[in-house]
Formats: sequence, C-alpha cells, structure tokens
Amino acid sequence: MGKRIKYVLCMSLLLAVSLQWCVAQTNTWRDIHKVKKKETLYSICRDYDITLEELKAANPKMYDAGYELKKGDRVFIPYAKTANNGGAAGQKLPTMQKTVSKVKGDDVRNRTIRLGVMLPLHDVNGDGKRMVEYYRGVLMACDSLKKLGISTDVYAWNLAEDGNVQKVLEDPNAARLDLIIGPLYSKQVLELSKFVEKNDIMMVIPFSINTPEIYTNRHIFQVYQLTNDQNERTVRRFCEWFKDYHPVIVDCGDSTSTKGQFTSALRRSLEQRGIGYSLTSLKQSSDEDFAKSFDPTKKNIVVLNTGRSPELNATFGRLSAVATASPDIHIAMFGYTEWMMYAPYQLENFYRYNVYVPAPFYTNLMSTATERLEQKYRWNFHQNMMQTLPRFALTGFDHAYFFLQGLHKYGKTFDGAAGRFGYAPVQTPLKFERIGNGGLMNHAYLFVHYMPEHKLETVNY
Repeated sequence: MGKRIKYVLCMSLLLAVSLQWCVAQTNTWRDIHKVKKKETLYSICRDYDITLEELKAANPKMYDAGYELKKGDRVFIPYAKTANNGGAAGQKLPTMQKTVSKVKGDDVRNRTIRLGVMLPLHDVNGDGKRMVEYYRGVLMACDSLKKLGISTDVYAWNLAEDGNVQKVLEDPNAARLDLIIGPLYSKQVLELSKFVEKNDIMMVIPFSINTPEIYTNRHIFQVYQLTNDQNERTVRRFCEWFKDYHPVIVDCGDSTSTKGQFTSALRRSLEQRGIGYSLTSLKQSSDEDFAKSFDPTKKNIVVLNTGRSPELNATFGRLSAVATASPDIHIAMFGYTEWMMYAPYQLENFYRYNVYVPAPFYTNLMSTATERLEQKYRWNFHQNMMQTLPRFALTGFDHAYFFLQGLHKYGKTFDGAAGRFGYAPVQTPLKFERIGNGGLMNHAYLFVHYMPEHKLETVNY
C-alpha cells in the first residue's frame, strides 16, 4: 500500500490558506510539505529538486509582499517541469507519471483506493462554496484513514452546473477510479450513471437530486432520502415509540407548510391502530379548548403541522399556559429536522418539553469528535466551517470515511448495509438498502431527544 495520499486537484491550492482559483486547468501535486523549523524556500527546493519559481507557481501566496515561510505551514510541492515534459502554463498536465489501467482481478482491498470527486468546486456561488467545504471534509477523512493504513489517491474535477460531463469523463484517470462522489445536479446523473456502469465504479450521490437511475443501476449509492420514504418510516416509528402517549396534533394555520403530508399520514396510521388523538388550533382555539386537547391521565405528545420558527415559538407560549394551569400534566413534543436550527435559542424549551427531533443527521457541536475536526479544519484552511446545519465539511468527512473504509474492507462487494464495520459517524449516519435490482438508498435516520434533566440522546432507527 502507498504511504502517502496524492491530492490531485482541478484548482490551484484548494487546500491552501487563501484559495487561488484557476480556470480549465488540472494541476498535479507531488506532495504536501509541512514546514519544519529553520527550513527556507531554498532548502525545500533543494530537497525536492525543483526551482524556486516552480515552488512559487504552485503556491501563489508566496508572491505576496511580505510573505514569510513559517514552521507548520503546508506548501504544495509540484513535479519539476522536466518530469512533466515541459508542460506549459494552462496545458492539462498528466495526473500520474504513468497511466495505470484496470486489470482483471485487481482487488481494491490490496492497493491504494482511487477516489474521484465531481462536484462544483468553485467560488462563483453558494453551491461552489458549500461543495468546496464538503470536499475539504473528504480530504480530512483521507488523511485520517491514512493512519489506519488506508491509502487514497484523490482526483477532483470542477463539475459546475453548466459543466461538460463528457469532457470530464474523457480524462483517462476517470475510467480507472474505484469511487466517484458526485454529481450535485440532476441533469448530470445520466451520463455519469452510464459511465460508472461501464467501468465498474461505485458512485455516491451525496445530496438531494432527482435520480431515477438508482432503480436500474446497481453501482449507485444515493445518500438523500425521499420525503415520502422518510415520512413513512417516521410515522411507523412514532406509532411504535409513542403507542402509550396521547397525540395532540396542532393546526398552525401555515398555508406554506408541507408538513401536512406527515401529519395526515400520522393521523391515518393512528386511526388504523386504534390510537386516539386530539386536534386543536394554534390560532383559533381558545385557551380553554386548547387545554382540553391534553389528557391528564396520559403522557401527551404534541405534533405541529409546520416546521417554522414563529409557530413553534407561539406553541411554546400556549404550552406554558397549559403547564402552569396543570403542573402535573406530562407534555412532550415531536418536531422536524428544521428545529435543530432553532436549538441555540430554544434550548430551554426543548429540554422542558421533552422534544424529539427526527433527522438524517445530528451536529453535536460540543462533542470531542466535532471539536477536533473543527480545529483541524481551522488549522488546515485558516477559517471556520460555515455556520450551517449540517456542517458540509463534517458531511464530506463522514461520507468519505464510510465508503473508503468499506471499499478497503469489502472491496467492490461493499453494500453499505448496517453492521458492516464499527464506524461511529461524526454527524451523518449511513445505512443503505438495495432498491429492487437497482442501486442502494440510504435509510439511516435518528431521533434527537432533548431530556428535561438537560441531557441529550440520539437513537438510531
């Protein structure tokens, strides 16, 4: 197995402190060097047998006025131009010093894994910026896996929304990949789907796009879960977990909400199981009628038909009035993934009302694993992760770690099913099930439970 990871980027210095964006050029880096005490630009050039100009061209930050090389800095080491047959600036350079073809019987478990990332990796809009952070998480996973003896060659292409998929796939290195992460856009799936089937490549589609090809192509893994599938599983689990509770379904009068699909499915399931429930209105029911919806002899669980913050805040106000009038009444709430965005300023209410949030991820910003990766991200890229939920870098880390570890252990037979190995995700659980004779879809989901004793638990289902 190789002992180092080669980061093959379609942009100059994607990992550098300041991103320097290049157009239509693939750069190949020989190594990433961590600067030691007393090293200079000249000593680095001497050690790697390159010229000072070649080093600076690979690290444009060095051209800045007042630039100083510091201990701990990471700099890209390019191949010497002589090694690349005098490749001119702007010319597409070879990504390996020799082309290695796939051969029959080649077992990915016994060699370096070849990973390709085909996402919009640019600074033009939000999609690009989010995918750059996701890609950085992928690279951090490769670095962590290296310590476990899992070596990875990473190739990345800037496949923007208007990108030419065919041109990307014409790169000889694309056909020799073991795993592709991408694309981000639905219109790019068909060509990639045909390509991975032809070349026996695993393809991971990481985000929410339309993927009809999953029903016919066994090489596709779709991380995103369809809303109807999520609702069906969540309703089933709700009825199992809370069969001894009295559900109180609250109409919030939100005409923009799509959560009515869930509450309608929930009501049908409750009725089929003979479980009684109450209906009330957030805006139209009087305080007396609202309070009558609760059963004083049972535990009550409140379900809103919206995920919006204003209605949630108003509901907490009405629940407070019910709890004040009837201190012994037990009230819990069942929410939506969006509620995790409100947790920082609703945390006390979440604890007080035993809030359960079903979600495909959970970002525990206080966990040791999250803090360690956030620190590593700052150290490598000199900036913080975006303040989003989920964190894109953590998503990239989990996805890459999961699939690379799976390939290393099981080879091309890896199916992503539960229990294949003991990886504990930092943020995003993954559990795949095959769709008929087609690909595999992620069915991992969890309940995030905020408990009154100011504790929090996550339960996978």
